[in-house]
Amino acid sequence: MKELLLGNEAVAQGLYEAGVKVVSSYPGTPSTEITEAASKFDEIFCEWAPNEKVAAEVAAGASFGGARSFCGMKHVGLNVAADPLFTMSYIGVNGGMVFGVADDPGLHSSQNEQDSRNYAIAAKLPMLEPSDSGECRDFTKLAYSLSEEFDTPVILRLTTRVAHSRSVVELGSRQELELKPYIKNPAKNVMLPAFAKPKHVSVEERTKKLAAWAETCAINRIEDNHSKTGVICAGIVYQYAKEALGDTVSYLKLGMVHPLPAELIKKFAATVDKLYVIEELDDVIESFCRKNGIAVTGKDVFPRCGEFSQNLIRKCILGKEPAVLSVKEDIPVRPPVMCCGCPHRGLFYALKRAKVFVSGDIGCYTLGASAPLSAIDTCVCMGASVSGLHGFNKARGAESEKKSVAVIGDSTFIHSGITGLIDIAYNRSNSVVIILDNSITGMTGHQQNPSTGYTIKGDPTSAVDLEALCKSVGIPRVRVCDPYNLQDVQSALKEELEADGPSVIISRRPCALLKYVKHKPPLAIREEKCIGCRACLSIGCPAISMKNGKAAIDRTQCVGCGVCTSLCAKSAITSEEAKA
Repeated sequence: MKELLLGNEAVAQGLYEAGVKVVSSYPGTPSTEITEAASKFDEIFCEWAPNEKVAAEVAAGASFGGARSFCGMKHVGLNVAADPLFTMSYIGVNGGMVFGVADDPGLHSSQNEQDSRNYAIAAKLPMLEPSDSGECRDFTKLAYSLSEEFDTPVILRLTTRVAHSRSVVELGSRQELELKPYIKNPAKNVMLPAFAKPKHVSVEERTKKLAAWAETCAINRIEDNHSKTGVICAGIVYQYAKEALGDTVSYLKLGMVHPLPAELIKKFAATVDKLYVIEELDDVIESFCRKNGIAVTGKDVFPRCGEFSQNLIRKCILGKEPAVLSVKEDIPVRPPVMCCGCPHRGLFYALKRAKVFVSGDIGCYTLGASAPLSAIDTCVCMGASVSGLHGFNKARGAESEKKSVAVIGDSTFIHSGITGLIDIAYNRSNSVVIILDNSITGMTGHQQNPSTGYTIKGDPTSAVDLEALCKSVGIPRVRVCDPYNLQDVQSALKEELEADGPSVIISRRPCALLKYVKHKPPLAIREEKCIGCRACLSIGCPAISMKNGKAAIDRTQCVGCGVCTSLCAKSAITSEEAKA
């Protein structure tokens, strides 16, 4: 049976067929659908973990217990999971263990263009990189065979275009596996220095064996088109190169991108006069070639930044400029904005009015940095808003504490904001932290988290009480406000900034896109009252525009949140019923 699957869905199919028993992940675009798809298989226990480090440790524990396990994340999530990643490289596995990581060249939904191949090299772990959905399924199954054969975790690397594009996948049946027995073995599983030193030696020997395997494995293959020009590539770039160059060049397609097969590359290089290495982001393969005395052309003609494409490859190798369809009129840019009725909008409007420094974080609410709200000053990584605010205030002193806040979403707070809040309480800065509780993990597509009260399958479970948690770590002042009520938000903000001691404001209102949220009727403009002052545009709601010098509300977008009504000094914004 064949199906057209996303790369992420194909990985999940591979997990199912490989007999994986435990999957623990944290949602992060472009990796999220792997775990969502895997959760549909009853034979696999799936969960959303609080963060990627926890997910990796859960997967490690399942491997110790003799089961095949998986943890999935995006590239920046691998930073969070790096601690267990490096040590599990020394320990190895009992049941097979795979780290799934999805990189994001082009920064579609990320704060950097990190190349996770560097982690495979640094942690001395094998890494496989599929180029389409069929290979996603096949390479996932292969990863578990390699994991158990070579006693190592394996990293499966996807990129956005592989994760989110569809191709044909041959579906297979599940391989049911008995749990491997757990045998107490501190020398293998307890990484004290005395045990870790010989394990490092074992890891280096393992890398040599994997490199030898890479020389003859089927996933590293030469496609000889009897051309004197050769191309080395992997992943989605292989698809781009095939479309751009066709059979005019020969290819060395690499399915294992670490360790690399030196002899196979030398053999391929000997058959061509000109050899290109085409790889997105870092010069990993190119540097390996040069280190082994193989002359290649790479980053001297290809860019180091951004996504590649068929047109880019044609331009860099063939010198062909793509045909460009131009439009005479200037088309205005359409930046991403918070949704109509987004509960974060009212809060950011109040923060902008208050003229405070806002230490920002990762989530939908990062859009609060964009005009017209322009309310966020910094954004580093998950949880950094809280710790960063503490450092900012310690650097600038008491006056700063009255003019600065941190904002962080409920899921991000659970992920890595709690320890920063403990730091604020323990090391005594009068910092105000605002938790934007929209009852879901919004940015990655409405995944549950430990504060929502539901599991990945939608089953009821315990929910973190944010108010009790904040108080328990030493925050004496915790209050809740409704971001649809601007007066409530402004009062809370003013009082907490003036108070002595650290405090937490929980801005609580469910995401407007949640299915259970019942919206009010859309609002409308009384044109006879509107003076065209444009004050209502200052909150950046997509439903509000100007027509013929008057404000206008698109009833197909408006959810009746009412935040805009308090901005209109002439009371020109009203319900449709009242207008009628």
